[in-house]
Amino acid sequence: MQDQPRLALNDGRTIPQVGFGLWQVPVDRTAHVVREGLAMGYRLIDGAAIYGNEAGLGEGLRTATVPRDQVFVTTKVWNDRQGRDEARRAVEESLKRIGVDRVDLMLIHWPCPDKGLYLETWKTLIDLRDEGRVTSIGVSNFHVPHLERIIGETGVVPVLNQIELHPRLQQAALRAFHARHGIVTQSWTPLGQGRSFDAAPIRAAAERTGKSAAQVILRWHVQLGCSVIPRSSREAGLAENLDLFDFALTEEEMAAISTLDIGERTGPDPERFS
Repeated sequence: MQDQPRLALNDGRTIPQVGFGLWQVPVDRTAHVVREGLAMGYRLIDGAAIYGNEAGLGEGLRTATVPRDQVFVTTKVWNDRQGRDEARRAVEESLKRIGVDRVDLMLIHWPCPDKGLYLETWKTLIDLRDEGRVTSIGVSNFHVPHLERIIGETGVVPVLNQIELHPRLQQAALRAFHARHGIVTQSWTPLGQGRSFDAAPIRAAAERTGKSAAQVILRWHVQLGCSVIPRSSREAGLAENLDLFDFALTEEEMAAISTLDIGERTGPDPERFS
């Protein structure tokens, strides 16, 4: 497997551009999926406390042949653990479940603006970073006002914002804000549940390149400059999702895919979800 591109984080570190997510990976399959993914060449694993499989993530790390220091591990603070004391306990519990002294990236999973605690939670992640319990800190599903508030109040810019992003929800304005502030955009549900697989621009690019519709869409994310974390618990799916670096989409194909944006979410609206 050829070396993957890495994206620069604003704290001086880097993150692999392509990884795999553990959302909905069964608990009894998680360790195996982690081992298989690492053996195939993945070096980025995206987990979260709410997924319920952090222990399997840790087991997979310990039993893999890839050294721990070569793997970038993300996990997240869930909505009911926001606030200074709860977030601190949540992070410590995640570290214990995974079986590590620190993780590479800790995210606030959702802003939950109705709770009014995301700023306090962000300040807690800053403290935990400074104490060496987490290496880098970021957010997930934050909109521009949420980002402006935490940056304005603390002066600390998240290294990354993990957002729903796919051809039918392209989030151009939010990506532009990220670019201006040095925040990596990371795409979750990058295939949009397959809803654009049959779209003409996707089909045409797949036919020209000999790749699948999923690979075309993942390559689109890569060429946008995003980090991307598709999910698969099948070995064939893991391998297909990583096979993105022996072809490129043309400018015309990228422009055609841009016309598919209709603002359609497959997941919750971050302004309302808590």
